[in-house]
Amino acid sequence: MNRVGLLGGSFNPAHRGHRRISLAAMRALGLDEVWWLVSPGNPLKPAAGMAPLPARFASARRAARGAPIRVTAVERDLGTRYTADTLRALRRRWPDRDFVWLMGADNLAQFHLWRDWRGIAATVPIAVIGRPGYDGPALAAPAMGWLRRFVRPAAMARSWTKWRLPALVLLQLPSDPTSATGIRAAAPDWHQSPLRSFNPRALRDGVTRRPV
Repeated sequence: MNRVGLLGGSFNPAHRGHRRISLAAMRALGLDEVWWLVSPGNPLKPAAGMAPLPARFASARRAARGAPIRVTAVERDLGTRYTADTLRALRRRWPDRDFVWLMGADNLAQFHLWRDWRGIAATVPIAVIGRPGYDGPALAAPAMGWLRRFVRPAAMARSWTKWRLPALVLLQLPSDPTSATGIRAAAPDWHQSPLRSFNPRALRDGVTRRPV
């Protein structure tokens, strides 16, 4: 069984923080690889300011270059929009993989707003990566009122494939101050810059191998 970490997001754009967190999570959880799920559209984020999918996918490919990270837009192929549906579909399509969901503490703080968030916790283990300024709100979040009883020791993080679900582990990993919001504030048209040029026809999904 391949041990795969799933990091979902808009990647608008992807940056070194995504890469650093992914590699640190690989070490902490004993993963074989990480899949970056580039969302066709995040239901909790406004469409305004969202770069086209090929541009975000290309930025993720650049950020992941040379690392055991697969960049994928598989949600578009699966026809899923919500994480709960995506996870169930991934488990059906790839039964030979063990999946763990990776998310930052900022996402845990609003996890109760995600559709069927309890269903997500019942489908795969969740590894929450601490972020400066978000750890307090995350631990006090409504979802943690239910999830707290399912927290597993960080020292046993590599045993996540054996945990009974729901299961949650809180990881304190090296942080990176880089943020997509900061990048967009400095360069709102980052995806239109000549330095960011790409050939959409040359983009292939790292999981399905289909053109993006």
